[in-house]
Amino acid sequence: MTQPTPPSTANLSIAQYLIQRLSDYGIEDIFGIPGDYILSFYSELEKSKINMVGCTREDCAGFAADAYARIRGMGALCVTYCVGGLSVCNSIAGAYAEKSPVVVLTGSPGLKERAHGALLHHMVRDFKTQYDVFEKFTIAGTELSDPLTAFSEIDRVLDACDRYKRPVYIELPRDMVHVVPKIAHGYSGAVHQNDPAATAEAIKETSLRLADAKKPIIVAGVELHRFRLQDELLAFAEAANLPIATTMLGKSVVSERHPNFVGLYEGALGDQEVTRFVEESDLILLLGAFLSDINLGIYTADLDPTKCVYATSENLRVSHHHYQNVELKEFIVGLNTTNVKASTREIPESIRSGRVRTPSSPPTDDGPLRTSWMIRRLNDRIDGDTIVIADVGDSLFAATELTIHDRGEFLSPAYYTSMGFSVPAALGAATARSDHRVVVIVGDGAFQMTGQELSTLIRYGHNPIVIVLDNHGYGTERYLHEGEWKYNEIHPWRYGELMKVYGRGISHEVTTETQFDNALQAAWDTPDQPHLIHATLQENDASETLRKLAKRMSKTV
Repeated sequence: MTQPTPPSTANLSIAQYLIQRLSDYGIEDIFGIPGDYILSFYSELEKSKINMVGCTREDCAGFAADAYARIRGMGALCVTYCVGGLSVCNSIAGAYAEKSPVVVLTGSPGLKERAHGALLHHMVRDFKTQYDVFEKFTIAGTELSDPLTAFSEIDRVLDACDRYKRPVYIELPRDMVHVVPKIAHGYSGAVHQNDPAATAEAIKETSLRLADAKKPIIVAGVELHRFRLQDELLAFAEAANLPIATTMLGKSVVSERHPNFVGLYEGALGDQEVTRFVEESDLILLLGAFLSDINLGIYTADLDPTKCVYATSENLRVSHHHYQNVELKEFIVGLNTTNVKASTREIPESIRSGRVRTPSSPPTDDGPLRTSWMIRRLNDRIDGDTIVIADVGDSLFAATELTIHDRGEFLSPAYYTSMGFSVPAALGAATARSDHRVVVIVGDGAFQMTGQELSTLIRYGHNPIVIVLDNHGYGTERYLHEGEWKYNEIHPWRYGELMKVYGRGISHEVTTETQFDNALQAAWDTPDQPHLIHATLQENDASETLRKLAKRMSKTV
């Protein structure tokens, strides 16, 4: 993304320049919790056009900024030194793992007060501890301790965030906030290395393979969403008439109603028609996909490397031929300019019909609640103005059965798989796209971790639908490691009472299909209110995907 050159930096303080550059990248909202080492910067933020969203916990601010970044292109959070920064480590580690461009802004003790040699509150070991910790899961970082380099350091770190779609770290000592550097500064932009010769050769080899292929297919991954390459992907796929499958993490990278879409590829865990269609292909274009255990169906994927073209933002491999310094966008766009003959491979009717989700059976008064049935019922409701956020566990595995109407409208930490992502992520999504309805699918275990961020959603006037799947504990783990283990149990909550505590919203206690259907209808009919649907599940309920995954993973647990 090419950023505009900022205006003159004359008389701008370090804080003011940082805020200006964040705005240049489209950041309109920042999530966080104030603390004394960051209060002066918070005051500067409050005087700016950027909206500060106060959260209940720092890790929740991280999840919210992550979701915001996935939708808007870049997100940010602002926390205090160590007690705030170290609390957000897990969220940022997940953003790094899944390539979500989040800017971590943190205050720290002033340079002058460090010279006294006294132990300062919040400090751990030494003043560099927090910086050193974040170095492990950010792509770039800086401490703005030198006025002569502060502006250029801000430019460098934010450019890395945008370039690599990974988190970055900016630490601002509190006595540097209002410092005005006595130098002129002009943003010149970063130079990105792309090897034209390697790019041309990779495109040529791939296009020759495409010309020879009888059964080609694209397996699209999440990087196409992160780097905003969906239009380039579709232009290429439509011109070459290539079918498109997506990975679990890449779900909704293209609209699942597109005529070229065949479904999710999950190895042996997924739909067997889709799996067979992908694996019998004689050319598989893996574009922007993570080759992770979950994406590969716990290593049940059967993809012959000699038939694969594997292209990401960091690597490009055609069979066993490796190409260096080839931009993913240049590669996809270049393929489309080769005018490869359109493929004649047809998508079988069994797959086309399978893409049209079977409507749920009518509800019954005494029918116990099963996750898969509820997902089918929800599938009848969602549309192009719905963002679905699934927490990990069966919330995710069952939600893969949803048909997402528009691209980028399904969020889940399907690779890093950190519990507690969904409710704070709903805050980020609702802030980023206030014109969409946000639906959260979350297990009771994950909700008890971070569900209090629903309070923040209500505080800022958002109206999500939160469906709590209650199986009194960690249901996925029960399937992974059989036995009546007490450590998988959690204390039962009266979830419906929480809306009274928060001061706004409608609660629904449901134990049967009819009750769930009525609750979903009421939630859809009153979009001006937040809704919490407490769904008590049938004992030992699990989606078919979870059962398959557990059977595979239980061998190593």
